[in-house]
Amino acid sequence: MAATDGFQEFDVPPEYALLVVDMKGYSQVPEAKMAVVRSDLDDILATVLTQSGLPAPRTLGDACKDTGDGAIVVLPAKYTARLVDPLLRHLHEALVRYDTIRLASAPPIYLRASVHAGPLTPPDHRGDAINEACRLVESEGARHAMTAASGNGAFLAAAVSDAAFRRSVRAGRTPDVSERQLLKTAARVPGKPGFEETCWLLVPGVPPAVISSYLPEADQEPPAQPPASPAQEDAKNREADGRPANVKQKGKASGKARIVQVGGNYTTGGEQS
Repeated sequence: MAATDGFQEFDVPPEYALLVVDMKGYSQVPEAKMAVVRSDLDDILATVLTQSGLPAPRTLGDACKDTGDGAIVVLPAKYTARLVDPLLRHLHEALVRYDTIRLASAPPIYLRASVHAGPLTPPDHRGDAINEACRLVESEGARHAMTAASGNGAFLAAAVSDAAFRRSVRAGRTPDVSERQLLKTAARVPGKPGFEETCWLLVPGVPPAVISSYLPEADQEPPAQPPASPAQEDAKNREADGRPANVKQKGKASGKARIVQVGGNYTTGGEQS
């Protein structure tokens, strides 16, 4: 038994779902208004978590962490898909409503968000997954998506990690969010050269093609190529094998017979009229 216990430090800890939100420009909010805006964000998060069938922040204890200009929410892994759909939709709708009722003196709330899934060591939820979720929010892709959002009447830009994407959207667990609504890119963070992860950007109401136009050319995914036709595939395979392309060619021959070349073979046909 003692030998078995010696391997426990190498066991993979349980997986959790993570939501990170960060307010754009919070440091520019006048100090007198910071507490009010932060309280409004807390109310919005509590509302949208409940709407999405998720635990309220007050019930999560240390699994809901205040970061000053945002929050980190740690949930059981089974809730990963709900963080993408319907939570992101509810969050965007709540931010839109907030903008219509806020006082003119109160700043709007623009949020960058990330959804991730990965192993964390309980009870303190320590591990790389927390760092990765926070870096997704800070990534250049998320910031460019936020610019796309604010420039097109939206208030939320989300970066979904590839792990969360595969467990939710790719797995068909998000009925109102499909792959065509997200833009695939690479998440990079200035000053963190060792971090580069695939992520999927989502700005509710803004098409991926529009989001892409806000990204540097190096971060844009090349357009998908249409599948090759059977004839194109055959020609490509023949070229790779050093054989003539599979095309018909008519040639002249002595007499009245005709010769038709099909691929590398010649056949004689009937007399031409």
